Amino acid sequence: MPEHIFPATHVVLPSEYEGERAAFYLAVEEYIASYLPEGSYLFTWQLAPTVVMGRNQDAEAEIDLAFCKTEGIDVIRRKSGGGSIFADHGNIMTSLVTREGAVEELFGEYAKNMAGCLKGLGAEVEVSGRNDICMKGGGKICGNAFYHMARRNIVHGTMLYDTDARRMQGALTPERAKLLSKGVKSVESRIALLKDALPESTGVRELRQSISEHLCKGSISLTEEDISRIREIESGYYAPTFLWGKARKTEVPHRCQARIEGCGTIAMEFEVKDGMVVSVELSGDYFELGDAHALFSNAFVGCTFTKENLTKHAREHSPNRAVRGLETAELCSMLEKTL
Repeated sequence: MPEHIFPATHVVLPSEYEGERAAFYLAVEEYIASYLPEGSYLFTWQLAPTVVMGRNQDAEAEIDLAFCKTEGIDVIRRKSGGGSIFADHGNIMTSLVTREGAVEELFGEYAKNMAGCLKGLGAEVEVSGRNDICMKGGGKICGNAFYHMARRNIVHGTMLYDTDARRMQGALTPERAKLLSKGVKSVESRIALLKDALPESTGVRELRQSISEHLCKGSISLTEEDISRIREIESGYYAPTFLWGKARKTEVPHRCQARIEGCGTIAMEFEVKDGMVVSVELSGDYFELGDAHALFSNAFVGCTFTKENLTKHAREHSPNRAVRGLETAELCSMLEKTL
């Protein structure tokens, strides 16, 4: 697959649609994946101060909602996994839509080409971790996530050219385990800024242009008719059940959580009645390779809630195959801590 990803076709939005909320651009991705002919498509966008959280994240655990309200920071949920990100006018958001294929190859080819673009502009960067581009010597400047649709994959990334570090620090409340595992004390200490590594003549506008020139050949312009259909998709991102998740249960469920290298943070909550599992909910910043909720429910709902039985069902059904980087042994180790 990699040789067919690039060059991509550059998608051009009407100029009046610069400055939309994040949900609009996420809907553009879905529209491209659903209605444009097979091929690779790329576009870039920018946002007013916004937190975009991953599909499976708990808003109250990941975001300081009171701070965001006071500071006028928008909050949106995307349909891809991964962690919450803060974006403002100093960030460049990149969206790539490709045909269906192996996720690891897609991530690798995307990161390699994006890093190549930045190196060509003078930034000393390298691909790092499960989905990041970092400055050599440390400091993340680009994080990426993926979302799988029927016969198409979407990769979207956040590139730090400059940002309001105070707002970023205040808006995001990353779990303490993630910070301790990396030996750092704050979000700010884990990032770098491209403005410090590029010539002064390369601002945000020039960087966006360079990305499209380096990764694309040819372009397609969306019409007002396209925008109308995009608006219909966008409306779903504002549905309260999608944006904020399901209402919390009044009873405390049986819960286990772990941060796993190469996978991310994953938490499981089991609702148990009369000694039997009646539901299982997942949350975290992991990436899905399939319908994780369906596979985990199929594996555990209806089984007796004992340590031995949970691990037996995990080994027999392997629901972990729906989560990138989660091995059966690691899942069983988590389950042994639920009782």
